Amino acid sequence: MVTDPGAHAPLSRRLGLTDAVVVGLGAMLGAGVFVAFGPAAAAAGRLLPVALVLASLVAWANADSTARLAARQPTSGGAYAYGRARLGPAWGALAGWAFLVGKTLSAGAATWAVGTYAWPDQARTVAVATVVVLTGLAAAGVRRGVAVTRAVVALTLLALAVVVVAAVVSGPTDAPGGGDGAAGPGTVLGVLEGAGVLFFAFAGYARVATLGEEVRDPARTLPRAVALALGVVLATYAATAWALVDVLGVTGVAASARPVADAAAALGLPGAVAVTAVVAALAAAGSALGILLGLSRTTLAMARDGVLPRSLATLAGPRAEPRPVRAQVVVGAAVVIGLLTLDLPGAIAVSSASVLVYYSVAHAAALTLGRRAVPLLGLLGCGLVAASLVVGVVARAVGAATGGAVGAP
Repeated sequence: MVTDPGAHAPLSRRLGLTDAVVVGLGAMLGAGVFVAFGPAAAAAGRLLPVALVLASLVAWANADSTARLAARQPTSGGAYAYGRARLGPAWGALAGWAFLVGKTLSAGAATWAVGTYAWPDQARTVAVATVVVLTGLAAAGVRRGVAVTRAVVALTLLALAVVVVAAVVSGPTDAPGGGDGAAGPGTVLGVLEGAGVLFFAFAGYARVATLGEEVRDPARTLPRAVALALGVVLATYAATAWALVDVLGVTGVAASARPVADAAAALGLPGAVAVTAVVAALAAAGSALGILLGLSRTTLAMARDGVLPRSLATLAGPRAEPRPVRAQVVVGAAVVIGLLTLDLPGAIAVSSASVLVYYSVAHAAALTLGRRAVPLLGLLGCGLVAASLVVGVVARAVGAATGGAVGAP
């Protein structure tokens, strides 16, 4: 059955609290925890823990505003819908486009991580194939996606727990790059940039809000799901960051493209590299699946309002579980196009900056609800971190161009 987009048929509310928490965990405990600590350590140096704390504070403020808005307005679209309803269409469009750009790059980065861990020599090919498979899975229905995500989250938490416990038992190792003596002292700009890179790993809790139209008892479920998912991830990331620095040192983490796998190898865990690579690939795939689901729901909401072609609001599938298949396919195609020119560090930075703009709109919308302290702090944090990311990207681009010109014959 295909539903006329003009009818604006609602999606079915099939997700409970556990399902919603799993969606958030799957989006956060994915590519970020396996790839973000390296570039974050390179930016923040020995102040990496400070960058992690700052990223978590920004994430907490964003989660608070998002949860309050989602409870008041439980519909698809997240900050796009909140900005449009409370601030006007232009604000909603800004949030929607920032989300689409940021998360399209984020999905590409996640699938690139799948390729990096699964088959490094053919990372781009693996990433494209992963997008195709996950797009088909997402188009088949959100509950199927949640079932797969639940299994991936369990494996990821188990693998990270093994590495953390092994680090606690063994203490520092003699791994190359271990010790912090060579690590930079860190700067304010470096801390802000490092926080922005780590924010890439935290941003998945918004996926819960974008699925608001499919959650049962949303006024009660959405705030609890966002808080629970973020709390679990904060604890997991703090433990993982400590273990990586304890085993590899800050310089070792900064130099590693696969810090969790390298830490597992340095700890001498049996079959550690192979097992960690498999789990990392699965986790990154689970993260990408959550991102694809959120992208299609935001696309659906924007199409319903005419910001995107209304044909993308078409729902397909059985009457009991209509789904935005057309929007999902278009989203998948956009991610594939992004992968053709993807640079992982740059994609992470631009993705985080775009998503921080998205959350800035959410904070501005939350200001209309009262209790203004958290939204104001969130706006300030998002602005500072996003600006540092833009400065970092521009500086690297200028440095690369200058280096190329100097090195040219």
